[in-house]
Amino acid sequence: MLNITYHGHSSVQLGTEEKSLIIDPFLRGNELAVNKPDDIKTDVVLLTHAHMDHILDAEPIAKANDAKVVAIVELATYMSWKGLDTIGMNMGGTVDLDFAKAKMIQAFHTSGIVLEEEQRIMYAGLPAGFIIDIGGKTVLHAGDTSLFGDMKMIGDRHKIDVAFLPIGGHYTMGPEDALQAAEWFNAKLTIPVHYDTFPAIRQDAERFVQQLAARGLEGRVMAPGDSISL
Repeated sequence: MLNITYHGHSSVQLGTEEKSLIIDPFLRGNELAVNKPDDIKTDVVLLTHAHMDHILDAEPIAKANDAKVVAIVELATYMSWKGLDTIGMNMGGTVDLDFAKAKMIQAFHTSGIVLEEEQRIMYAGLPAGFIIDIGGKTVLHAGDTSLFGDMKMIGDRHKIDVAFLPIGGHYTMGPEDALQAAEWFNAKLTIPVHYDTFPAIRQDAERFVQQLAARGLEGRVMAPGDSISL
């Protein structure tokens, strides 16, 4: 069985009865989040890219849980400098986490750490998504991305049970492009993420799910703190 908890923005926690992983923890900076970093119990932290709204709470959560941090090599190296136990990987690679396997896939976005005091931006590797095999299910987390044609190839090559797709627009693809992505990924269940956190990414998630249904696809809106089991 797979347990899924949505923590808001792009943060998703996937777990079996014994262990779990969390993707892109961003709780302190999200007014819509119902949990705090201290509430999170997990074994692994997966990071899709280095923007603050995806990595803000990676350090406190990883340290509190003695959890490994999985990310692209450059970002993993940066996190290791903070004293974290990291696994660096790259596009197309797969890591075996014992209770789950995570394959890194492309995302079209940017990735860098803004060092305000130095007025400098530090390169942090390419942005990514993940295909995760856990609890007998295959879960795709697209990360922050625009629409791109190879999504169809990914959908053709993988039988995806659940896909988490950004719909916010402005910084990522919006609902219209996300509908096309959902068709190409052809997941059994599509869940929208990366919306409503900031004014620039306000969207009608319920309407998006209705539009999925019109295309013969199942969708579901999860509010921050919601959990489901599959």
